[in-house]
Amino acid sequence: MKNIYKNSPKNLNKAKKLLRKNNIIVVPTETVYGLAGNAYSNSSIKKIYKLKKRPKINPLIIHYNNIHSVKKDAYLDEKFIKLYKKFSPGPLTYILKKKKNSKISMLANANLETIAVRFPKNKIVRDLLQNLEFPLAIPSANISSAISPVNCVDVLDEFGKKIKFILDGGTAKIGLESTVVNLHGKTQILRPGSISKKQISQVLKKKISILKKINKITSPGLLKRHYSPGIPVKLNCKKKEDKAAFIVFGKKYRNGNGVFNLSKSGNLKEAARKLYKTLRKIKNLKYKKINVVKIPNSKIGIAINDRLKKAAY
Repeated sequence: MKNIYKNSPKNLNKAKKLLRKNNIIVVPTETVYGLAGNAYSNSSIKKIYKLKKRPKINPLIIHYNNIHSVKKDAYLDEKFIKLYKKFSPGPLTYILKKKKNSKISMLANANLETIAVRFPKNKIVRDLLQNLEFPLAIPSANISSAISPVNCVDVLDEFGKKIKFILDGGTAKIGLESTVVNLHGKTQILRPGSISKKQISQVLKKKISILKKINKITSPGLLKRHYSPGIPVKLNCKKKEDKAAFIVFGKKYRNGNGVFNLSKSGNLKEAARKLYKTLRKIKNLKYKKINVVKIPNSKIGIAINDRLKKAAY
C-alpha cells in the first residue's frame, strides 16, 4: 500500500532523514501507532498539532531511548528510578519536572513546568530513537478526540494522503495508550493503562490513587471527550437497542447481527487489544449508535472503562 514502508535498514534511514528535516512520520509502538516528530523543533511540533487538530493545551508525550538520554531534559528522582527499572522500556509514561535548559519545544509540553516522558518497548521505534540526536514527540496517530490507530490501515483511515511515510510494525501488541503516572507533586495515576495502580503501588511501596476530578490539563489523555468513534456510545447495557451495534465481553453472548465480542474467553488483555479495532469497524459499518455491556473493572479493564467513558462523553 502507498505510503506504508516495511521495517528495513533502508526504510529506517529514510525515516531518520525525514525526521531530521522536521517532517512528521508515523511509527508503531507497543501501545498504539503514533505521529512522530523532533521534540526539540517548534516547526515539527506545530505540524503535529495541526495534523491532529489537537488543542494547544494538551501536551505531548516525549519518547526517549533510555534513562541517559532523558537526563538533559528532566529531573529524575528515586521514585522515577524505581519505576523505570521495573517498567521501562514499556507502556508507562512519567510526568517529570522539566529542566530550565531543556531543548524540548515549549509547544510540546503546552508551556507547563513538567514533561511527559516514555521509553517505548517496540523494537522499530527503539532502533529509530537510538540513532537520532533528539527525542521524539509521539502522540497517537489520530485526529484529536477520535479513535487511536492500532495498525497502518487505521492510520490511512484517519489521515488519507496527508501522511507520506508510515513505518509498518504490524498490529500494536497492547492496543491502548500508556499508563500515565504523575511524579511531580502528588504521586497518582493520571491515565490508567496496561500497567495497573496496584503494580505501581507495589514498586513504590505506597498507596496511590487514580485521578478522579480533572481541574487542569497537566498531561496527555485528560480531555473529557476522547477515543470517540463519532457516534453515541451507551455504557453498561444489559441488552441491545434497536439498530445499535452491541459490544459484548465473555462467552454468555451469542454471535449475531450487530454483535461484536471483545473476547469470547473473557480475557481483558484481548479485549484491550480489540477495543479500538472494534470501535473503528463499527464506525466504518455506518452504525448510528453503540451499546456496550459492563466490562469488569479490574487490571487493564480499568483502562478499557476509562477509554469507553471518554468515548461516551
